[in-house]
Amino acid sequence: MQKHILLTGGTGLIGTQLTKILLAKGYQVSHLGRKPGNDPNVKTFLFDTAKKEIDPDCIDGVDTIVHLAGAGVVDKRWTDERKQEIIDSRTKSIELIYGLLRLKNNIVKSVISASATGYYGDRADEVLTEESKPGNDFLAEVCLKWEAAADEGLELGLRVLKLRTGIVLDKDGGALPQLANPVKWGVGSPLGTGKQWMPWIHWQDVVNLYIYGIETPGLRGVYNMTAPNPVTNQQLTKAVAKQLNKPFWAPNVPEFVLKLLMGEMRVAVLESDRTSAQKIESAGFKFEFPELQGALKNIYG
Repeated sequence: MQKHILLTGGTGLIGTQLTKILLAKGYQVSHLGRKPGNDPNVKTFLFDTAKKEIDPDCIDGVDTIVHLAGAGVVDKRWTDERKQEIIDSRTKSIELIYGLLRLKNNIVKSVISASATGYYGDRADEVLTEESKPGNDFLAEVCLKWEAAADEGLELGLRVLKLRTGIVLDKDGGALPQLANPVKWGVGSPLGTGKQWMPWIHWQDVVNLYIYGIETPGLRGVYNMTAPNPVTNQQLTKAVAKQLNKPFWAPNVPEFVLKLLMGEMRVAVLESDRTSAQKIESAGFKFEFPELQGALKNIYG
């Protein structure tokens, strides 16, 4: 019998694709969400972090929990309230699940949690491995608390796997449409100096890596979830322009303009994270799209 997987954030960009592929592979999939789902093949159990309420039946028969839930980092301006929402949306849901696991008999063996390359902060040209120190800005704080919340499962004897995800490339959501829209209008521009490293990854490789984590019991600890060939912001913008057959001539968008438009949130597009994928490749994972050109061709082809 195939495993039963419980997903938080199951209706998000990655959760939707992951759910579809897991079902196709014969897994039983359930979601933990704030409102009922509309997929007849997936049962949605309800939870409310503010009220500290969770459906106790959500863990019945579940072998693996995949924790993807989290409010969008660049969806709204960073007020103090929004910052707390970004943190709580990532930590409170897994805390509720662990509280339930302590109270109720279960067969949960593994927790696979998203994290992000924002963990490292702004590091210029430094090559970043999983052993590199964390940054000291807000995004690093989010990731530290996110990973610490997931690691509480170690006390329960669970296998905990954390995947520090880079910029997920998908034409239907995330960062790529925001970058590509100005390009489509012929005014695509690098942001800031354009020299900051962008740790990208094709959405298919993200999904494949989560499945690899589910199906590889020996995989535990933390891994960078980024393609093995990072590029700079300028290189990424230029590659998108080339793929869309659009000109690439507009001047860089200065940081002071981004500060006016985005405030503190500008660090999300100006940080430089040159992450290494060596550890996950050494663990046996094969990237379907290791090169940016091939990834963009697939996405737009």
